[in-house]
Amino acid sequence: MSWKSTEKENNILAQRIGDLEKRTVRVSWISDIIVVVSPENIETMKSIIEKYGHKRVTVVKGGITRHRSIFNGLKVFAENQSSNRLLQKPEVVIIHDAVRPFVEEDILLKVVMAAKEHGAAGAIRPLVSTVIASGEDGCLDHSLERARYRASEMPQAFLFDIIYQAYQQCTDHDLDYGTECLHLALKYCKTNAKLVEGTADLWKVTYKRDLYAAESIIKDSLSQQICIITDVKEAVVQAGFLLHESLKNQVKVEAISISLSKNDSHLQNIFSGECYNFLCINDKEYATEEIQKLVDMLEKSNVPLLYPVVLILVHLNISENISFSIGLEELTKIKKFAREVKKKNILVYGLLIQYKDHFPLQETVNSAAALTMALIKDRNPELIGQLLVA
Repeated sequence: MSWKSTEKENNILAQRIGDLEKRTVRVSWISDIIVVVSPENIETMKSIIEKYGHKRVTVVKGGITRHRSIFNGLKVFAENQSSNRLLQKPEVVIIHDAVRPFVEEDILLKVVMAAKEHGAAGAIRPLVSTVIASGEDGCLDHSLERARYRASEMPQAFLFDIIYQAYQQCTDHDLDYGTECLHLALKYCKTNAKLVEGTADLWKVTYKRDLYAAESIIKDSLSQQICIITDVKEAVVQAGFLLHESLKNQVKVEAISISLSKNDSHLQNIFSGECYNFLCINDKEYATEEIQKLVDMLEKSNVPLLYPVVLILVHLNISENISFSIGLEELTKIKKFAREVKKKNILVYGLLIQYKDHFPLQETVNSAAALTMALIKDRNPELIGQLLVA
């Protein structure tokens, strides 16, 4: 990226690296991740890696062009240029662009298996626009028959020795003006790459506005599951059941009734899964202690908080007094707590539900469910510490 990186861009990049590292746990043949960055962004990248605790990531200084950057990354294995640790030369190397942040594990496996058989492989997609050539006068010279061509995408995979030998033989013109790795393998190593049909999520973040689309996709994926936690009191359990029924048509819902003072194994399993949204329902007026216990349990679970976790503290008002008031001192305390845990990538919100015989509970719960969905989909850090009323 040529522009100065912002916090939003850094967060998306950190999440991208986190996704890759999570795959190394599931896919044993991914042993190391080499991140090649421009010199001015090296310290920023190192701070991101340190912040999120990435263990298998090595940062390498990039070159002035795409091919020179890739060559620098390959040299880490062949010439032991990593100052941190000795990296073993791999059988197969995957080359991927950070600007395609949503690559799935399945396509990684497909290109690797194809590369092991053919020496090189790359993802392709159908062209969505016709390619034309213009003459010197600026007028149409000719166009390509779109059905015969494909767009070359990433990831691409190679037997390491093939792609490294290809780069060693490259001319300065190749390194400065070329863009296609598959072509280098064909040109210098006579290796005809296998083309693998890619998926629609290989789209490329090209312009700054695309970062907002990427962030929206990440938020949508994070809002697919929610865990509702209640204590064992009848009214609280009932409210939790009604919320479950109201939310289940929109997201996957896990509902459990426990005391947060105990180390519940079911909740620990949810923490270690893909759930990033939690509702904690109680009938205490100021339950910051309950949410603190939940935060503590999250931290003790050793789950890397690569994405913002949403914790919604739901207060069920079952007192005879229909009014609900909260003092300035308590509001300040809640906001301070929310600001502190935000540093840990945890977003805390408050939500009030009135529970009265003469109050339309189902209607209130539906309103609470709508507010819940809005909070987990938007994940707005500016609203942390706020108390919303359903």
